[in-house]
Amino acid sequence: QLQACGGGLVQAGGSLRLSCAASGRAFSSYAAGWFRQAPGKEREFVAAISWSGDTTYYADSVKGRFTISRDNAKITVYLQMSSLKPEDTAVYSCAARLGTIAFITARGYDYWGQGTQVTVSS
Repeated sequence: QLQACGGGLVQAGGSLRLSCAASGRAFSSYAAGWFRQAPGKEREFVAAISWSGDTTYYADSVKGRFTISRDNAKITVYLQMSSLKPEDTAVYSCAARLGTIAFITARGYDYWGQGTQVTVSS
């Protein structure tokens, strides 16, 4: 099970940190990703991280502004979002796949958390 939180309303230029906590015996080692879906648009990849944390991937639209990280002792993955823009407004969902390698496609993930709304006002 994945539990995402940390969304909210923020002004453009502001920051938010999303968290995704995993629970259950299945998550002994897993890669994780964040995806988002804005109203009327398809879900899109945001960021992904390997089990070790050594490998990360970012969508071009968030590169340099967002940082994905993890604390395996807490079985939690984070998405630090800075310099937020109105176009970042979306429902953000975390995903996990058993194993060590991160994927940038949604179909690579087996488990999904509920989304958390991020709204950036101009």
